[in-house]
Amino acid sequence: MKKIMGYRREDDKFGLRNKVIIIPSVHCANKVCENIAKKCDGAVYINHQHGCSQLEFDALQTRDVLIGHGTNANVFGVLIVGLGCEVIQAEVLALKIKEATPYKKVEFLVIQEEGGSQKSIEKGVKIINAMLKEAANFQKSEGDFSDLILGTECGGSDSYSGLSANPALGSLSDFIIDEGGAVILAETTELIGCEALLAKRAKNDKVAKKVYDTILNYENLVKSFHADIRGANPSPGNIAGGLSSIEEKSLGCVYKAGTRTLMDVIDYAKPVLSKGLTFMNTPGNDIEQLSAMVAGGANICVFTTGRGTPTGSAIVPTIKMSSNSFCYQNMNDCIDINAGEILDGAKTKEDIRDELIELIVKIGDGHLVKAELNEQNDFSVWRLATTC
Repeated sequence: MKKIMGYRREDDKFGLRNKVIIIPSVHCANKVCENIAKKCDGAVYINHQHGCSQLEFDALQTRDVLIGHGTNANVFGVLIVGLGCEVIQAEVLALKIKEATPYKKVEFLVIQEEGGSQKSIEKGVKIINAMLKEAANFQKSEGDFSDLILGTECGGSDSYSGLSANPALGSLSDFIIDEGGAVILAETTELIGCEALLAKRAKNDKVAKKVYDTILNYENLVKSFHADIRGANPSPGNIAGGLSSIEEKSLGCVYKAGTRTLMDVIDYAKPVLSKGLTFMNTPGNDIEQLSAMVAGGANICVFTTGRGTPTGSAIVPTIKMSSNSFCYQNMNDCIDINAGEILDGAKTKEDIRDELIELIVKIGDGHLVKAELNEQNDFSVWRLATTC
């Protein structure tokens, strides 16, 4: 079994990174979080537009995604920064993260209680620098591919995505599952039209029914707004890239999940509990999907693209793989691997799979992918209703 170096947590979860993250409980605390991070070499942060004036189910969804980022195995320590009067309170987030992962360093501060932004930044810097010092002393240990929860994603897709990059990623998915790991397939809107193909792979009738129900319910949700999902998906870039319909896009998208048995279907941002393949209900929106998979426990992601994208997570290495050689060359500062070599006849999907495997091993040794070098810290939550 191929070995990977990483960070073994007390609950046996395995991180490929050892991040200290600053999380705002509400968008009013975004700038304070950013300024703390700028003064602390090695810390990361996220920004978002949520945390207050949300209906209950939206607030709970936001809370779960924030907690999931704090509990992710790639995180050593967390500072939650709140304003004080918001719906999602900083102390509650900190307590929930600590309850789920009692071994983590978790702190919170509240801007109104600290006496303003500057005092909050000063206190936050002290907290984060102390965490960073402890994180630097945390020793790496040996793991293997059974420790991985792979998030799979495609964005800025083109007509080549289903011919090169997604099948290569599917080959990696099969490898990880065969090694005893877990894989997440998401993007519910981009499975419309191939429900039967996915349901056929379900481990039992109950899981198969969940596949059909999840995709149908999403379509019905869009219809309840008197809208056509095909007005937004495929996107203009997808169409320019040669995709004619959501069904064609779906048939290419599902290749990311390989060929192994579908073990579970879960809701947005919920923890991945099963080894093997899990289908998570998410929008097709790249950032909302990536944030959900990270919250669900993904410790590595592979993102295929035909048009190109800089997207990445603050805490999870996000490998970018192009479906064609032009994209790889045109956006080389964003793309790690060129699956366009399959179309060029230079390599097979198994060759590209092997490149992905070797890159993941290098990531465990400390290699930074392009999204990390570019300091991408993209984060967004699927909003279910209006702000109130």
